[in-house]
Amino acid sequence: MLPLEGITVVSLEQAVAAPFTTRQLADLGARVIKIERPGAGDFARSYDTTAHGMSSSFVWLNRSKESLTLDLKRPEAKLVLHRLLENADVFVQNLAPGATGRLGLASGKLRKRYPRLVVCDLSGYGSSGPYRDKKAYDLLIQAETGLISITGTEETPSKAGISIADISCGMYGFAGILTALLVRARTGEGVALETSLFDALGEWMSYATYYSLGGSAPRRTGASHATIAPYGPSKTGDGKVVYLGLQNEREWKRFCEAVLHKPELATDFRYDSNAKRVQNREQLDADIQQVFQKLTAADIIARLEAAQIANARMNTVQEFVDHPQLKARNRWATVGSPVGPILALLPPVKIENMDPVMNEVPALGQHTDAILEEIGFDSNTIASWRQTGVI
Repeated sequence: MLPLEGITVVSLEQAVAAPFTTRQLADLGARVIKIERPGAGDFARSYDTTAHGMSSSFVWLNRSKESLTLDLKRPEAKLVLHRLLENADVFVQNLAPGATGRLGLASGKLRKRYPRLVVCDLSGYGSSGPYRDKKAYDLLIQAETGLISITGTEETPSKAGISIADISCGMYGFAGILTALLVRARTGEGVALETSLFDALGEWMSYATYYSLGGSAPRRTGASHATIAPYGPSKTGDGKVVYLGLQNEREWKRFCEAVLHKPELATDFRYDSNAKRVQNREQLDADIQQVFQKLTAADIIARLEAAQIANARMNTVQEFVDHPQLKARNRWATVGSPVGPILALLPPVKIENMDPVMNEVPALGQHTDAILEEIGFDSNTIASWRQTGVI
């Protein structure tokens, strides 16, 4: 039996954060009914066409779900939604600020009407405060939380290359819902919970604690570590880049002896502590580069491995897709979609004796008729609603 088998989730979701939350619930066996706008659907369906004509982001976030189209501004659609919620376990939404309130779907009202329902609201900045109604996208949250100020090179502040604010919010939504279901199992009562992109990414800004206690904000150092050296990228003689990281003085000594073949550097007064190595980073990098420019990436990694120094290659996305570790651990699966089979990575948590759900990515409105019939609407009503744009 799958962990969430028998749990029904109804979701008014779009973009990344809420769909990532509910996809993880679907991975564990929950039934996820995704409500989309008739004709257009989740706007993430139109982000790109790289997945054989479908949006790669939508494919990643929406496997194993059922798509139901409803125009929630219509009273008939609200009737459908409430009939779904009567038997649902979880309701998730990340609509624009204030939208659920205007639709009569605020968490307080839903909790009174459906006492066993777990209600999860995801937003940009949270349900209160001066930024409550401010529009929020991943880039903007990275800016507001200070992440961009510490990311990139000294000359160029940069955003993270993935939607880190959305993803972190989706992870906390997922964890919060699992916790709420545990609470309900003990008390019989549902729970209202919320998280936001701002709060989620703010939790990950560990430097905020350091700064608030009297420290200074870290310098932007590109792919190098702001407070440890050597820790970061080095160019090789064959034009590649190798990443390495040292954590203590024992590793520094081994690095000098077994990798650089310059044991004298281990006790050089400029480098005999991490603080000094950071202070003299430019000269340190030059000394390392003098050795590495005569070696291939394979040679350097071999030396680092022999010395038990942490290291990595700078892979392209394609090289990651082809990574031998993924192949060896059978991390790729195939899911169906309206445009044919699509490769997808398995969920990162592997649970003993349980295979995750990896069902198809739904076409827009693919399950509308079946869901409406299941909850008691006849074929004539469904046909009429389709003709008038309710579904």
